[in-house]
Amino acid sequence: MFARRLRLAVVPLLLVIATPAMAGPPWITIEYPGNPFDPKARDAFLVVHAFHHNTPVGLPVSGTAEGIVNGQRRTITLTFVPLSREGAFALRKQWPDEGRWLLALHVTQGAGEHNTATALVRLAADGSVASTVVPSKAGERGMRLPTTVTKADVEAEVDKLR
Repeated sequence: MFARRLRLAVVPLLLVIATPAMAGPPWITIEYPGNPFDPKARDAFLVVHAFHHNTPVGLPVSGTAEGIVNGQRRTITLTFVPLSREGAFALRKQWPDEGRWLLALHVTQGAGEHNTATALVRLAADGSVASTVVPSKAGERGMRLPTTVTKADVEAEVDKLR
């Protein structure tokens, strides 16, 4: 009887130990250009990498191309293709050559504070990547924590394209 109770108590404990905790925020990095030796990434404009701490994870990736074309504001919802490496997603060019563009790319992990990491990728006039910024702040033990990027923050960045 004691052995049966012990076995029943150990199983839930093992499940808790074996399930990785997702405490803490996600992180996002941008690879530009994508690796031409990876067949799925070969024609990608760039590759988005999703992390939880130092571990690549297949968290949801989303984004928009925010632009000014002939003086008119444009928003294009982007689609991403998962690659063979965990947490890596190819982004193919889905916006026109005309205009000035900012890519707002997001990795989201659950709900709550610091649940999204955003990369703001500013494109140069020739369409290449001019800069990439992940808005963040200093956190515990010197680690960078992503800050929440609002629609107003993105609009302020798009205004700089004019």
